[in-house]
Amino acid sequence: MAKSKHKAVGVDIGGTGVKAALVDVHSGELLSDRVKVPTPAGGEPDAIRDAVVELVGRLDIEETTPIGVTFPAIVRHGRTMSAANVSKAWIGLEAEQLFERALGRDIHFVNDADAAGFAEDHYGAAKDASGLVIMTTLGTGIGGALIYNGTLIPNAELGHLEVDGHDAETRASNRAREREELSWEVWAQRLQRYYSHLEFLFSPDLFVVGGGVSKSADLFLPLLDLQTPIVPAMLRNNAGIIGAAALARGV
Repeated sequence: MAKSKHKAVGVDIGGTGVKAALVDVHSGELLSDRVKVPTPAGGEPDAIRDAVVELVGRLDIEETTPIGVTFPAIVRHGRTMSAANVSKAWIGLEAEQLFERALGRDIHFVNDADAAGFAEDHYGAAKDASGLVIMTTLGTGIGGALIYNGTLIPNAELGHLEVDGHDAETRASNRAREREELSWEVWAQRLQRYYSHLEFLFSPDLFVVGGGVSKSADLFLPLLDLQTPIVPAMLRNNAGIIGAAALARGV
């Protein structure tokens, strides 16, 4: 049985769904079933706030249990500075305060890719890594996280690096692969350009590749020729929840 000091709630807000669970931040394992609701149509702040309150209310937690919340945006000092697949009303919003007022307690509010990267670094594919770990999520866009010796460097918008005159995510995301019906081999050529560029800029010690397509990692990662080891993520759809909970607990 996990001790109270090891328990925290993670809430992961995405463009299509909002999900939450109680987490043992010592082991990185879920202590409850994952509860989920569809992201409210339009992704308006008040509607998403209410969805989060509903989910947290369905979890059996103490009043003192910390809560971490992820969001698909640049997060600066609790304020959302961008909005991906949700309402533009989030841009410039004091989002952390919005949730804290509704939940009646302090929370830890963090970018979704940062939370996933932190989880992979502490409990998943990069658990035993040292130095600089770069986590990228290949999905609708390309999310990114930088973790240096266990410390998160927040808001690395790695999908917006320019490669061949384009935002990388417009060319190398999984959505681009599906939209253009690219073969694994052709897509891997684009990924090669992207990850080679990241290597040049950051000299990382490990790449971790997440997103749903990471389930097919054996079809494209072996096609890449990099100096840096590159491995698929391990925590799948729970990474954001686990990372948010761990950051809320101050792991």
